[in-house]
Amino acid sequence: MAFKSLHVDDETPFTTAPPSGFDTPYIDSSMPPTPGEGIHFTPKRAMTSFDNLVALANYQERLKDARRVVWRDRGEPVVEVETLRECFEHAARGGFRSGSLAFGIRACINLVLALIRIHRVPRDFRPALIRHAIFGEDTWRFAAMLGTFTSVYKFLINALPILIPALSPSKSSSAVDDESCDDLEAQLPTTSLVVPNNRRKTRLSLSARTQLILIRKQTRRWHAALAGAVAGGLAISWEKRSRRGLIAQQLFVRGLQGSYNSYTTRKGIRVPHGDVFVFTLACGQIMYAFLMRPDTLPRSYRAWIGQAGKIPAECVNMNLSLVREGKCDLSQLDRVLSFPDITPSNKAELLSFRRDYLDPPPPPEYIYRYVPCGAVHPALSACSSVPLDRFFAVFKWMLPIYGALHFIPPILFKWKNFLKDPGSVIVRAGLGSMRSSAFLGVFVVIYQTLFCYKHMLHRYLTKLKSGLIDSNAANAFFKLIPQSTVDLLISKASFMVLGLAAGLSLFIEEKRRRAELAMYVLPKGLESLWITLRGHGLVFRTGKWGETLLTAIGMALVMATYQNDPQHLSGLVRRIMYQFIGAN
Repeated sequence: MAFKSLHVDDETPFTTAPPSGFDTPYIDSSMPPTPGEGIHFTPKRAMTSFDNLVALANYQERLKDARRVVWRDRGEPVVEVETLRECFEHAARGGFRSGSLAFGIRACINLVLALIRIHRVPRDFRPALIRHAIFGEDTWRFAAMLGTFTSVYKFLINALPILIPALSPSKSSSAVDDESCDDLEAQLPTTSLVVPNNRRKTRLSLSARTQLILIRKQTRRWHAALAGAVAGGLAISWEKRSRRGLIAQQLFVRGLQGSYNSYTTRKGIRVPHGDVFVFTLACGQIMYAFLMRPDTLPRSYRAWIGQAGKIPAECVNMNLSLVREGKCDLSQLDRVLSFPDITPSNKAELLSFRRDYLDPPPPPEYIYRYVPCGAVHPALSACSSVPLDRFFAVFKWMLPIYGALHFIPPILFKWKNFLKDPGSVIVRAGLGSMRSSAFLGVFVVIYQTLFCYKHMLHRYLTKLKSGLIDSNAANAFFKLIPQSTVDLLISKASFMVLGLAAGLSLFIEEKRRRAELAMYVLPKGLESLWITLRGHGLVFRTGKWGETLLTAIGMALVMATYQNDPQHLSGLVRRIMYQFIGAN
């Protein structure tokens, strides 16, 4: 007991003889201490601190293990499977995890949307609304879709090399063999310490080993494409038919994006401002369809375009019938004339158009074959007043929407950065919101300005050639232009040219957002183009299996890129695929 009560410092040896009855050796103070010798005791306070650190480390490790069930850490190694039974177990675990994660995400989104409009619902129905938002049919369908895709894909991508070993990646493929691993390791920084070859591999860092494993586990592209096609075609069947088209379109364009980036990188091809180029092509088709083929666009999307451009629906209907058929529905014209904010000059122009339509004047009087400008902007008399008015109207309308898109993600997903420097985050989000709102405002300004002025130019050149305007030295050249060339200004194709020009407004938007905006409008443009070509008998009909086929093709492209060249996919798609699929 006396010995236990004796206080001994960790770094101080005995300098006096120990009490009798103990076998502890005597240490002479005149002798220097020998390293590694002596008696050292850990204080109780240090032992307590050590125990606390161990407990904290265990607690943090349990938190990490729990977090990995929901969210994958970066650099997660590949799971090695060698038998079909292991493939099935690995796929079942992955499918259950993805389904649970999808259920939670969809339930949270539905709950937020329900809480936004819950004040409009009677109090007695609010519990049922919340219960349906969390456990409704849409939530289960979404979870079943992603769970099915993950489980089927994981099974096939790991089972195909086992079932068809003769076609598994060889040394000539993109996989890395043992010799190339040694070459990679030889490029690492070396030291003067000579290490045997069989031990050098164990000295790699965890990230380096993970990279080597990921490279080694690359599969043939057709393995990933086949697995993605089968899994995607089966998974999409869980969703409602009304939503399959939208999902299939997005997956298809994402697959096109990844495949295009991979191909151009391998071939050394670079298209300057390719995202703007794709955006302009899609907008050309969309704006043509909006005015000439509205049946090829979803009704909600047409309504949004009309609301964004502040264009009366009656104006769109009048222009469609005048350009395509040379006829005008006077009931639509009467509705525009009854607008309370129509200006007197615009009303006079439309009344004159109505009179000339019912009783055409003799040639060479000019006859409208398109909607008059008074119906395009009934509240503004002059076409020159349209650009400024439309810009600020669209800017003010879109600022709250883009503000939410720019402010919410940095605050929710980068909370630490926001707390560290909230001022810079707010300023950056504010500037981004104004920039995005200005982009859409300029888009509307370009289209409507060109719409009015191309019709004014057509009217001027036609009157000049008809002798209604006196010719002089300044306009003598324009009189020589054939009327067929002048009529191109009011042709159906001219509305597509206006859309191409308006698409250049994407240069105003931030560069990192351009590709996402291009990928947003591309499915709409491709769908409209497909329906238009199908109407001319240039493409085949897909029937009820069209969405399934498109999803299978899209996921084949996406997974072939993700499994071998994930850096060519967009960051959003790559992160989503990693969280649901993982390394394999």
